[in-house]
Amino acid sequence: MMKLPALLALASALVLSSIAGAASAQDIELGKLKISAAHARPTVPMQPAGGAYVTIENRGDNPDTLISASSPVAASTQIHTMRMEDNVMRMREVGKLELPPHARVTMKPGDGYHLMLVGLRQPLKSGERFPLTLIFENAGRTEVMVSVDEAPGR
Repeated sequence: MMKLPALLALASALVLSSIAGAASAQDIELGKLKISAAHARPTVPMQPAGGAYVTIENRGDNPDTLISASSPVAASTQIHTMRMEDNVMRMREVGKLELPPHARVTMKPGDGYHLMLVGLRQPLKSGERFPLTLIFENAGRTEVMVSVDEAPGR
């Protein structure tokens, strides 16, 4: 049978882990913007860059713009787009991401927008999380926690 201090420690750990799990699954509301599904793929040692992905929904009647992003895991964070042109995958920095009223942008690997983490300070490891700051022209600044996972198709 467990002693009271051990039982209290176990109960505390369970409560804290459930709170942490709920926090990582929560969506961020910033004005009329909803930010969700923040994730990144793991990287290998010495890999200089990685990608982060979020879904941003503008629920308002006015446009907004993602003007920059940053994270302590990288020297810089750039807003990029990818697309297939003449059977070649092309990636380029776009500088900003326009969010029309009532629009939803889902960033995903290999298609459309992503956040390029340039100059990674260490590899992104599966199961870890890191902060990502997003700055919008109208809604302002928010921080999301990015989960590093290997889920295909996200």
